[in-house]
This record gives sequence, structure tokens and C-alpha cells, in this order.
Amino acid sequence: MVDYSDLAGSGNAHFMPMDSWRVLRIMAEFVESFETMRDKPKMLVSVFGSARTPENSPDYKSARQLGKLLTEAQYGVITGGGPGIMEAAARGVHENGGVSIGLNIELPMEQNPNAYQTTSMSFNYFFVRKVCFLKYSMAFIVYPGGFGTLDELSEVLTMVQTGKINLIPIIFVNKKFWGGLVNWFKDTLINEKMISPEDVDLIRVVDTAEEAVDYLKECHRYGKRGTVIEQ
Repeated sequence: MVDYSDLAGSGNAHFMPMDSWRVLRIMAEFVESFETMRDKPKMLVSVFGSARTPENSPDYKSARQLGKLLTEAQYGVITGGGPGIMEAAARGVHENGGVSIGLNIELPMEQNPNAYQTTSMSFNYFFVRKVCFLKYSMAFIVYPGGFGTLDELSEVLTMVQTGKINLIPIIFVNKKFWGGLVNWFKDTLINEKMISPEDVDLIRVVDTAEEAVDYLKECHRYGKRGTVIEQ
């Protein structure tokens, strides 16, 4: 049972005098991230996934291989900068001399920056960090993860579905993990008319890093779902 007792009398009114100063901090995060990313390579791919994935996991090994393959294909990688899948992808890039950008988030647990980032930024606000992912990525590759991964994934799907960003590849890795979610999209969301049938076509589900990178290169080679986002 979650203890909500601390919420008693904790309305937002108490924090109102701080709001104007908070806006300046938000602006500073946007400016710093835009300035840092301005001179980075344009061929950047975001990799999402759990911070809790251990080093001996098949998903960790796959994400590390993904980093290697993306580097060989002349892509740079953006991750959340933390452990688990983020570390694995950044590690594969780092070991092969590529560009690995970490968009770290300040959290009370789990999120410690990994050692494989060639560029590292720190964010206090999730939404500023999300804008940086969306603005500078020309594809998203998603490994198994929890609420944070689902949050980032939902944001990307919504932005593409509504045309707020360009049509770009969205690739899920690990069919066993993602199959239930994709089936729910098809069997429930489509049947209940919550999304359109073609919305599911925004997603490609694969099992290996090799399949993910092959599909990515195919998309960008033939102009299918793949131009750099300009906002």
C-alpha cells in the first residue's frame, strides 16, 4: 500500500513564488542542450531501454553489439546516459571509436552516468530532455524497459503519429518482450478505435541488433521513415 499521508495540505500554492525563477532554469537547460548539440553529427540514433538490465543479460549484449554496428554504419548514438541498456549501447560505441551522447537525468536512484559517453549533459527536467531526444534523433531503437522506457516510447509514437516530428524509424528489439504490447495495440486499441490501423505500422519489431541496423539502413537508403528532424 502506498503511503499518501505526506500529501495532506501539500498543494502547489506554496511553490508559486518560485515559478518565475524555475522558468529561467528551464530556459537555461534548453539553451545549454541546444548549444551542446549544435555541432554534433546529424546522423544520430536514440537508444532507449532499462537502467536495470544487468551486464550478463542477452539484451545488454545485444545493445552493446548495436552500438558497434551503428558506429560502423556511421551513426552516432544518443542514450539516457545511465546504466543498463544505456550503458551497453554507449559502451559498444565507445569501444569502436564512435560518438556517444548521454542525456543524463537527475534522479534519487538508479541514474548514475556511465563511463562510455563522449559527450555528457545533465538535465533536471524530463520534458527538456525529451525535446533534446526528439530534436536530434533520426531514429529510435527501443530495448526492453520499464516505466521510463514506456514514457519515452509513448512520447515518440505520439509525436510521429500527430505529425509534430518527421516520420522516422521506431524499432523495438526483442519480439518476446514487446509482442504482448504490440498485440494489445492491434487487438484492443485498434478494435476500440483508439488508434488507426496504420499507426501500428510506425513500429518495426525485430529480435537482434543486426536486424535493427539493417532495417534502419534500408529506411534511410530508400527514404522510408528517415529524414533528420528539423524543428
